[in-house]
Amino acid sequence: MPSSPTASATTVEEVTDRAVWDSQVLALGAHPLQLWGWGEVKSAGSWSARRVLVRQGAEVVGAAQVLVRALPWPLQRLSYVPRGPVLAQGADRDQVSSAVVTWTRTHVGGAAITLEPQWPAGTVLDVPGARPAAQRVLVPDTLVLDLTRTQDELQSAMSKTTRKQIRRSARTDLVYREVTDAELPACLDVYHEVADRAGFALHPDEYYLRVRAELGPEHSPVIAAFDGDRPVAFLWLAASDRTAFELYGGATEAGQELHANFSLKWTAICAMQERGLAEYDMNGLLNDGISTFKRSFADHEDHLVGAIDIPFGATYRLWTLAAPAAKRVLRALQRR
Repeated sequence: MPSSPTASATTVEEVTDRAVWDSQVLALGAHPLQLWGWGEVKSAGSWSARRVLVRQGAEVVGAAQVLVRALPWPLQRLSYVPRGPVLAQGADRDQVSSAVVTWTRTHVGGAAITLEPQWPAGTVLDVPGARPAAQRVLVPDTLVLDLTRTQDELQSAMSKTTRKQIRRSARTDLVYREVTDAELPACLDVYHEVADRAGFALHPDEYYLRVRAELGPEHSPVIAAFDGDRPVAFLWLAASDRTAFELYGGATEAGQELHANFSLKWTAICAMQERGLAEYDMNGLLNDGISTFKRSFADHEDHLVGAIDIPFGATYRLWTLAAPAAKRVLRALQRR
């Protein structure tokens, strides 16, 4: 990087200070998966995190938290930018993305970089080599609520049944509130019950506790429905100053019988709106019962551009073909 860039020069600066990074990406309206703490969570496993600001002259026009994972030889490494790069208002998408790609190719190398930004479907990225990714991590079809709308407007977009169930579950003796750190293990007990019932695997409890520790209550709020002093349903979010993003959640059989999930999600939506956030992302829609439940909270869906690969060399083709070893890595990626 030139030591004295001209006013129009595009430069990339690596950031190694947590406070500097978070203040910059929050000012840009970043997604919570771009916060320093999320990179630290992933770095406790098989990832490492690099963080770069893109400047146009002295002005910050973009940022990217680049997660790097070692791959078997000869693939070397794969870089991944969750919900990024982040763009300043009015910034040139192609220019910022190209700067991030060039920096990563030079300083990290490996097979490729995968960008998975929060851009609408149909967005064309004009960066040499850019193509739809061989694999994805996040689901590009989702539902994002506009929290600048009034609560009456948000409820009017829900299904009639959902509005009814919110009112019904609110009339029970359940109490809906944010969870303290001391209550997190009880929420994880709920999660274990859900996983056992549905047959899916979980991280060790230490992983989820690390999410909370690294992001903190402000950026990792957990809201639960309590029956007495025990949670019967919980919803775990990641939150920046702009976006709330659902991470984990579930309900016990007792919670399901009381329809706790309806008032729980509505409580979470209202809590994030009261914090001043602009959007609430339900993190993916599939063809399953959970997605049907999510869809009942709005009259629309949101379709994002999805993952974009930029290969760094011939090893990219090996990456796309290296099954079953690549599939094992991708399953690890998808467990976030």
